[in-house]
Amino acid sequence: MILAIDIGNSNIVIGGFEDDSIEFTARIATDVRRTEEQYAVEIHQILHLYGYSAKEMEGSIISSVVPQLTTVMKTALRTIIGKKPLVVGPGLKTGFNIKLDNPTTLGADRVADTVAAINNYPLPLMVVDMGTATTISVTNEKLEFLGGAIMPGLRLSLEALSDRASLLPHIDLTVPKTIVAKNTIDAMNSGMIFGTASMIDGMIDRIQEEMGRELTVVATGGLSKYVIPQCKHQIIHDPNLLLKGLRVLYYKNAK
Repeated sequence: MILAIDIGNSNIVIGGFEDDSIEFTARIATDVRRTEEQYAVEIHQILHLYGYSAKEMEGSIISSVVPQLTTVMKTALRTIIGKKPLVVGPGLKTGFNIKLDNPTTLGADRVADTVAAINNYPLPLMVVDMGTATTISVTNEKLEFLGGAIMPGLRLSLEALSDRASLLPHIDLTVPKTIVAKNTIDAMNSGMIFGTASMIDGMIDRIQEEMGRELTVVATGGLSKYVIPQCKHQIIHDPNLLLKGLRVLYYKNAK
């Protein structure tokens, strides 16, 4: 079994893979104040919760968009597994070419998303990852990563709205029954859920028009489950896309 660790700005997602099968996933809060030992204990407890031992792990791989935690997590994993983890970054074999102005600026999360998508879905394709930020990543049939877009994420936008508008409350995201809402909370949810769905539909239209053809669209990320069902385009929802990409990257690069 290998451990795949996705360090995001809000959450750290942990996945355990046995060959091609994902045996478990767990989610813990991202906290830059925690030490190597604290993360080691927490991961050890998660493994025990699902009936596994750290000694059973063949290895591990990390995707991180929080630089302060990358070294912390590397040390934690090496402590409990006894082997140095792989880290997604420059020098790793991915299977696609990055056609950005500066390829080293491509985030590890978008690399892992793209690797998983090209290994599971028809090209050309677009990946929509809805986390703290909403990212769009486009890859053509030549396995060239062309670029994409980055927008504020759903919860980030909601928090900014509540923080900066004195009369608007902090709310939990739910899908309202109607788009035209009759109270403040439903109106905020309508704007967040249906507004974001409309934005994604609009970006799909514009990107496909720019490329001159239809793309396979795959969505992932913790908040995608609320929005994707409200979109008008056909979109594949794959909540474990990034973890799947980490598994592929591990076996492409493990010695």
